[in-house]
Amino acid sequence: MESPKILIFEDEKLLYIGIRESLQKLGYIVHGINESGEEAIRKVAEINPNLVLIDICWQGNIDALKTAGIIQKNYQTPVLYLTDYSEYILSNERKLKEPFTCITKPFADKDLHIAVEMALYKHNFEQKLEQEKQWLTAIINSINSAIVVTDINGCIQIMNPLAQKLSGYKIEEVAGEYIGKVLNLVNEDNEEIITNLVAQVISEGEAINLPKNCTLTAKDGKKIFVADSISPIYLQHMSSESDYKGNITGTVLAFQDITERKNIEAQLTRNAFYDSLTGLPNRVLFSDRLSQAFERSKRHNDYFFAILFLDLDGFKGINDDFGHAMGDTFLIAIARRLESCLRSGDTVARLGGDEFVVLLEEIKDISDATNITQRIQKTLKTPLYLNGSTVIATASIGIAISSNHYQQPENLLRDADIAMYQAKRQGKARYAIYNSKMNLF
Repeated sequence: MESPKILIFEDEKLLYIGIRESLQKLGYIVHGINESGEEAIRKVAEINPNLVLIDICWQGNIDALKTAGIIQKNYQTPVLYLTDYSEYILSNERKLKEPFTCITKPFADKDLHIAVEMALYKHNFEQKLEQEKQWLTAIINSINSAIVVTDINGCIQIMNPLAQKLSGYKIEEVAGEYIGKVLNLVNEDNEEIITNLVAQVISEGEAINLPKNCTLTAKDGKKIFVADSISPIYLQHMSSESDYKGNITGTVLAFQDITERKNIEAQLTRNAFYDSLTGLPNRVLFSDRLSQAFERSKRHNDYFFAILFLDLDGFKGINDDFGHAMGDTFLIAIARRLESCLRSGDTVARLGGDEFVVLLEEIKDISDATNITQRIQKTLKTPLYLNGSTVIATASIGIAISSNHYQQPENLLRDADIAMYQAKRQGKARYAIYNSKMNLF
């Protein structure tokens, strides 16, 4: 099977080269363009790529969003936006809220690979779903979907084999029963039980989609995610052109088990926002929560937060003496201890290696931060018993407190890092609070 073709629309040459080389190493066929939106559209028509990567900040006669819109509408080609963090916020304001439509710069080869594969997967799935919807207009042609037919009062008349399998009910058990009593559908976004679908369809005379995060609880208690729609059934006749549809006689609910897709999306999301070793938030998720805290502090003068930057003392020695497997076990144990020291609204993340960072929200003053810091250092000093060995951990911790002189949230993380190195210079297993004099070291 031919490798997917990818078109990169990026005006930063070095970034384009890096992305192109990464994708080529992964086996994709890569093309590039950086002249104009019009040229990108012509290139899409020429090579018919499977995916377009486009810098969301591209400007010209046709900007990035308009270019992407034309490509998606005219050529049905999926688009993956390249953004930095500030552009990500902007893109959300521009209604680009669908998952897996953008990747935040800078990114590793693994992250790029996941984003590209998910974009291709999502596009292929949506195309398949669209094709299925075209022929799921009649029960006789619905053998690949679960089908439940009701009368105008919502009482079940027909369930095809797949609907019986997914729900756990035999048609003999539920024929004549109200659909809401048989199919336990829940909107997971608000945890509301869905009971009025039939009445809504009958009233509006139009098909409606199931909620985006809709679950079905089967007879045996198993819960699956389902998707599709419920439509009115018309008794068609030709008495007049205006009355062609005739009268509504019932409804047909068509749904598919999308649990596997949801699981894949959830796993990809977890890979994107959580550290694979410790399960803690990673740098991307931490940066997002830090930015949210920073914005709150700008809106509310009485809201303060702190950043703790932790670096484990002597971690290299543990790897050297006991091996990397032991080092990984040690990091996992440290992650659990850090979590135990924090309040429910705080965040601890692993940045990489033996570096951890903590976001303390809604503190009153510096003493709140130092008290938690001391609690962390005391907890870490308790011996760890790992694989038959006793290990004692300590950490150097830098503290930065929010204030109105900070213009960017990343600067607090930088200053907490500076303070951490000051703590190490003081003898390790210590903490230091950032002040501007530290910049002189």
